[in-house]
Amino acid sequence: MSITPDLTIRETAALSGVTRATVEKAVQAGVVTTLAAPARLRGGAMRYLPIRAVVFFHALKAARLTDLPLHHKRSIWARLAQLDPMRLESIEFTPGATLDLARLSTAPFHDAERYRNARDRFITSDPDILGGTPVIKGTRISVYAVLGRLQGGDTLQDLVEDFPEVPGVAFRAAELYAKSHPFRGRPSGRPWRNVT
Repeated sequence: MSITPDLTIRETAALSGVTRATVEKAVQAGVVTTLAAPARLRGGAMRYLPIRAVVFFHALKAARLTDLPLHHKRSIWARLAQLDPMRLESIEFTPGATLDLARLSTAPFHDAERYRNARDRFITSDPDILGGTPVIKGTRISVYAVLGRLQGGDTLQDLVEDFPEVPGVAFRAAELYAKSHPFRGRPSGRPWRNVT
């Protein structure tokens, strides 16, 4: 079964409900291996994980097994790599110890699939549109503008009403993409200055 590079480390962390540091630590320890691929969008990441990494990280967190020894984590990852991702099941990673992937991670796996498909369909980057800032395809709506509106109190329904030609799944993908691909550059304001 071929393994495709589906998600960046940040996307994997966001969809799994774990920190980026958790994913990076697993990569550095050789528990999971990143796949090199060309950046999907200009200036994007070039290290990716297969979508099954969401299952792995979410299941460990949900089962409260994040402190397992590395050899058990490697065993779980190896067993997961052999499974058809569409048929999650219980796996025994050491005699007498199982992890019910179907119960723990089916919903996050499907959420990750929906995100990946929507991201690939709706999020694009063109140097002639907003200088290459990622936008919703066919618009000049940047992913960061979507995130800003949502953080400012608007709902997805508000965005759909304001832009009826853009499907709601595009806004959801833009929100997660913006969260997992922070805007580069100096933050606004002066964080080095103490305000009293």
